Amino acid sequence: MKKLLLIGMLLIFATGSSFAEYRLGALFSTTGPASFLGMPEKQTLEMLVEKTNKNGGINGEKIELFMYDTRGVDAEARKKFIRLVKRDNVNAVIGPTRSGSTLAIKDLAEKFQVPLLSCASSDKIINPLNKYVFKVAPSDKHAVRKIYFYLKTKGMENIAILTAQNGFGDSGRDALLSEAEKMGLNIVADEKFRDNDRDMTSQLTKISERNPDAVICWGVGPAPAIVAKNFKQLQIEAELIMSHGVASKKFIELAGDAAEGIILPAGRLLVAEKLPDSSKFKSMLVDYKNEYESTFGESVSTFGGHAYDAFMIIKKALLTAGKDKEKLIKSMEEITDYIGTYGIFNFSKKDHNGLDKDAFILIEIRNGDWELLES
Repeated sequence: MKKLLLIGMLLIFATGSSFAEYRLGALFSTTGPASFLGMPEKQTLEMLVEKTNKNGGINGEKIELFMYDTRGVDAEARKKFIRLVKRDNVNAVIGPTRSGSTLAIKDLAEKFQVPLLSCASSDKIINPLNKYVFKVAPSDKHAVRKIYFYLKTKGMENIAILTAQNGFGDSGRDALLSEAEKMGLNIVADEKFRDNDRDMTSQLTKISERNPDAVICWGVGPAPAIVAKNFKQLQIEAELIMSHGVASKKFIELAGDAAEGIILPAGRLLVAEKLPDSSKFKSMLVDYKNEYESTFGESVSTFGGHAYDAFMIIKKALLTAGKDKEKLIKSMEEITDYIGTYGIFNFSKKDHNGLDKDAFILIEIRNGDWELLES
């Protein structure tokens, strides 16, 4: 009898330890070239999980966070995703940081039937649609449209593009080419660079010979800062525009004086205090910004905002769906009018991003800081 009672207690204990919590996985590039994107995501998620657990968790249950560094390497993302699913038995996964890494595990999310909420921007993440894959970062085409509308208002029609040879750059290049055709803009030069390139004068010299009105650089990490420096050194007579991939103070630090005057699409978080008081985003953004900066002693970034949005969306879905993965997907698809750091999310069965071009605003770098061009 005592033996049976002991077995019963062990079974209860085992069941409780396995199911009396929400198990959340995360994959971020906290080292490597994209670390300045992944580290704010990691820190934001840790902050939010700790805060949620202190306030009683979700439906009375705590969140256990399993988080791994992908180093921005696609193969590492695949290996760590499999570990999250098989060893850690997570209910859902937030991340990865980079588009290429997300695309590398898209098939695994479907294979293991685990909801994945990416922090990367490539439109290929959700197109074609995968039942188990969502993303919170606006798509490249949204950023491109924002840039192109701006150029059209300035009467600029001849555009040169310089894109990274990676998942983010490839997706951006596709959007830049397709949207230019739709909007009647001329792509006069189409150059590429690698993440580890240390000089872009060759590509920029070719671009300069085509006399563009504007040059659009699409990349993340240190490389776009080198583009900015070489652009200034060559004294190219055109407007230099960056992608949202450089929406971090780290870019300004790396580019130095060459960053001055650069325009880029970004989330409202970077200029939270400068938004008009009538903005429906301002209060939430200022609260998050202040909490993050007081906790970690560094400037907030829009990439941390991706983790903020991803966690809040997962949390909202878990409150109604519990741990059942199919119910969790259904609950996420039913989330509408959610005000996030990047915009208002309206998910559906056919739209696993839920944002449009109004998720972006245009900002300009002035005196080493962000200035709002439009809200």
